[in-house]
Amino acid sequence: MAGTPGDLDPLIHTQARLRIMTTLTALPDGSRLTFPRLQSLLDATAGNLSTHLRKLEDAGYVETIKGHQGRVPSTQVGATRAGRGAFENYMTQLRALLTPHPDLTPPENPTPPDEGATASATAHATSTPTTAEEPR
Repeated sequence: MAGTPGDLDPLIHTQARLRIMTTLTALPDGSRLTFPRLQSLLDATAGNLSTHLRKLEDAGYVETIKGHQGRVPSTQVGATRAGRGAFENYMTQLRALLTPHPDLTPPENPTPPDEGATASATAHATSTPTTAEEPR
């Protein structure tokens, strides 16, 4: 999902899907994890992980392959090329957002505040009133 600079892909930006994409894109291209292994790595419930994987799969970011290992059903999950590209774009935009704008960078040797003004303000804040009520 491309946009103006600074627009983070909302599909990836949610915490659970960001964790999924981070994990899957850390694998070599074409590699997959089994669903239970991914669930264990992310410490996610099966239902929550399935829901987020479905959204990423609908966007073409991940691919799930269902099969069998022997007689045991097995689901393998991996990032697609489109998903890797979207994640790289997301990371580029995130880095740009986290990099301070040159106009906002403080100068090398900032001028210290006027100490007299600070002392005056402190004295004013802590001084006691000059007039006191007299007892009746």
